[in-house]
Amino acid sequence: MYNNSVAINISDDESDDINGKKRARVRRKRKKFGFRGGKNNDFLRRMIKNLLRWWLFLLIIPAIGLLLFEASRMIGTTKPIHDSKTGGEKTDPVVVVVEAKPNLDNLTPTTRKINGTRRPCLELLPPEALEHLDIPVHGHASSHVKKVIYKSDLDAGNTTVFQRNTDTTRYNLFTGNQTLYEREQSFKVSETAEVHCGFYNENGGYRISDEDKAYMQTCKVVVSTCTFGGGDDLYQPIGMSEPSLKKVCYVAFWDEITVATQEAGGKKIGEDNMIGKWRIVVVKDLPFTDQRLNGKIPKMLTHRLFPLARYSIWVDAKSQFRRDPLGVLEALLWRRTSVLAISEHGARSSVYDEGKAVVKKNKATPEEVEIQLEQYRLDGFPDEKRFNGKKALSEASVIVRELTPLTNLFMCLWFNEVVRFTSRDQLSFPYVVRKLNMKNINMFPVCVRKDLVNSMGHKQKAKPLIN
Repeated sequence: MYNNSVAINISDDESDDINGKKRARVRRKRKKFGFRGGKNNDFLRRMIKNLLRWWLFLLIIPAIGLLLFEASRMIGTTKPIHDSKTGGEKTDPVVVVVEAKPNLDNLTPTTRKINGTRRPCLELLPPEALEHLDIPVHGHASSHVKKVIYKSDLDAGNTTVFQRNTDTTRYNLFTGNQTLYEREQSFKVSETAEVHCGFYNENGGYRISDEDKAYMQTCKVVVSTCTFGGGDDLYQPIGMSEPSLKKVCYVAFWDEITVATQEAGGKKIGEDNMIGKWRIVVVKDLPFTDQRLNGKIPKMLTHRLFPLARYSIWVDAKSQFRRDPLGVLEALLWRRTSVLAISEHGARSSVYDEGKAVVKKNKATPEEVEIQLEQYRLDGFPDEKRFNGKKALSEASVIVRELTPLTNLFMCLWFNEVVRFTSRDQLSFPYVVRKLNMKNINMFPVCVRKDLVNSMGHKQKAKPLIN
């Protein structure tokens, strides 16, 4: 048999050649790119490593600093407040005041886009037409309410001393004691209405000098504001024509605390009882310890204070009125045949939602808000956001009205609700509107309100009266 195996001889030299070839194919290690130089190389390596690790924070920190800088420019600084105890000034760390200077005396119209075109929010007559604008001989109002009789206590006038309200009740000699039955009857409108409307007793407070009363009886058109407890500054009205200035009264109601606060700030009442364009009327013996409630008297009871006036414009003390009053009356009342124009609420439409917001912002206690809203539920007041196709909730910092029996009755009833429940008048406004079925109200949008006034914000809290 033959052997099929084949023998192949490999010499030592061939073996060395093969091994040499295998060694030649060994992979070399890649050189790492980096910095050379010993300690410098280590320092740079660590620096790059830290930059890669913390790069996000290095970007965020400058961004936060920029935001804080811009916020500080927008918010402004706190203002010094007069300290009645030391006679000096102190900075209230709680009250953050928006810087007013950029907005003060600003006459730039507020605009909005309508069908892609930017137009003024308030369409006033041209300046030449405003120069010749006059008060209509007859108003546009027609209502089934012809006369309003204000309840009073004439018999007790000489036997009862003045008392402010206590914590147990808001009623006093100024308000009278309206029963629930009287409240319900007051909403049943007829040609002649008899209602509580403040000034119930001559010893009820809110005393005004005979000189000021005589001046107020000369007013046919009045722009009014008030500051009680020294809470707000007085801003001079702007934007009116010279003929309008001669036909309109500008009246600011102050108490003695406000007089002292303003004089300490350099604003002194002249011998003619004027500061700029404002006639200052100093009120004594305010009837409520709650200064917000005292402020509702000139706000809502203008017809009781100015018995011969035909038109009124109310402006909250935190704002500067900046339009011609007669032009405003023409645009918001006469042109629309309305008897009442009021700024609508910008954030909410439901009175029940507003009640929650009032409690959340500590504007009133949960108990008093619940009592009011529960009464409204019992009275069948619905949770509807619109009435007669209009937004029902008002912001009420600007009120323009013709002083007619109907609007006078409306304001009396609104004031009574504020006295009975909470001083947050936004809660009671929609209720009174629905109960009286007020239809000819001009609920103007926030855009128009911003055109009417320069808003400065409240400067500090009003000082409460001590009972």
